[in-house]
Amino acid sequence: MRLTTRGKLAVTAITDLALHSHGRPVPLPSICARQQASLSYLEDIFGALRRAGLVASTRGPGGGYTLARPASEVTVAQIIAAAEAPLVRPDSAVRSDMTTELWSSFQTRVMDYLQSITVADLLAQHQGRPTAQPTPEPARSARNRARTEPATQFPRKGVPNSVFALGAA
Repeated sequence: MRLTTRGKLAVTAITDLALHSHGRPVPLPSICARQQASLSYLEDIFGALRRAGLVASTRGPGGGYTLARPASEVTVAQIIAAAEAPLVRPDSAVRSDMTTELWSSFQTRVMDYLQSITVADLLAQHQGRPTAQPTPEPARSARNRARTEPATQFPRKGVPNSVFALGAA
């Protein structure tokens, strides 16, 4: 098993989905906006999660994704296993590796730990934390404000305001 950015994003996105679903499908673009992730990347991840039976999709207006099972039945290990491509090691690497037992034991312990954590546990941890507030825009000096705000120059008195008024003047 490998733990990459893809697996981490899958866990974060499913937690976001469970937090915001309230019994209704959650559109993928709204998850993208909250997690600041690419829509095409999340579409790929959610396709794998759907094939694994972790999420269900609803098409059409008001569509999106929902958890296919209760949050208490979906584990972090299942999410990562569905999102990550399986790691295949060549047989020669397994035979020649003198620390195979060490890494096998390590992977077993990590998987046991991830299997013990459910999406419901992640939601419970999140409930105690304050929600992220949007970052305020930095204060601009009067000089910078003058550059970014449009200058008011029209209407000017005594000057034609269109090319058609030039001939009449």
